[in-house]
Amino acid sequence: MTEKARTRPLLRTVVGEVLRRHRLDQGRTLAEVAKAACVSVPYLSEVERGRKEPSSEVLAAVCDSLRIELPDLLAEVRQELTYQHAPVLRLADARLQRARLGQSRISRPAPRSDGGTVILLAA
Repeated sequence: MTEKARTRPLLRTVVGEVLRRHRLDQGRTLAEVAKAACVSVPYLSEVERGRKEPSSEVLAAVCDSLRIELPDLLAEVRQELTYQHAPVLRLADARLQRARLGQSRISRPAPRSDGGTVILLAA
């Protein structure tokens, strides 16, 4: 591998992160989602942590439980994989980080070399 080569995350890791994000955004527990999806809590936990690769049937059941469409889940996973698993910066997090650093504004990031879009938010 060259220095520029990046390690890509495993598909199961990104799927688990997206499922967990949806569950937490809904304010639901593992137990609630697992019960509705007819899977065990430990298994769902392993899926969310990227340690187990769910079958298509389990994935569909968890999506139903979270009231999200499977194509929407896969689109989110694709986007995260496409952008090298870049972290999502939420506006509240940016404000908190800015406050910690004592900055009155957030500095502009360097242009991306991959042609991707950068969105700048002002608070």
